[in-house]
Amino acid sequence: MVLAGCTGSSHPPVPESARGEAPDFDYVVGPGDTLEVFVWGNEELSSAGIVRPDGKFTTRLVEDLQASGKTSTQLARDIEKAYGEYVRQPVVSVIVNGFVGVPAQQVRVVGEATQPASVPFRKHMTLLDLMIAVGGVTEYADGNGSVLVRTEGGRQQSYGLRLDDLLKDGDITANLPLKPGDIIIISESWF
Repeated sequence: MVLAGCTGSSHPPVPESARGEAPDFDYVVGPGDTLEVFVWGNEELSSAGIVRPDGKFTTRLVEDLQASGKTSTQLARDIEKAYGEYVRQPVVSVIVNGFVGVPAQQVRVVGEATQPASVPFRKHMTLLDLMIAVGGVTEYADGNGSVLVRTEGGRQQSYGLRLDDLLKDGDITANLPLKPGDIIIISESWF
């Protein structure tokens, strides 16, 4: 009996139709995001803080505002409405300073990444950008056996990746645009 090493993925490569850049998206606030609330003309009401794990945020005078799942503009309008009970025609801006985002707008890397992580998606993010963010792959990784899991049209699709070609050989054709919600699974090499 001869044992043969398996390299490469049994998943099809990412087709050109799935390589397109991610569509425009509006960042939505998620638990762990750092927010700054500015109330024009009422600096004593301005504040900063972190969105709690339950997705809520507390400002001066207003407790437990739902922040997670809203854009900063939507949240600012909610705060204006709440402050309207105390201040005449408040004008509020919400600035997101620390980004975590909601899970649907994160890209996850698991398996043999040097530092597996969830990374907030950003416009024009590529596979190479993500690999840099997680510190590359371990010495035990089967980079070319790695898989991209992407939800398209409500269905999960799996595609083979060529991480070794990209990271070790510098083959830029193995790079591809990522989309919010993508999951990268980096396989372990058999030997």
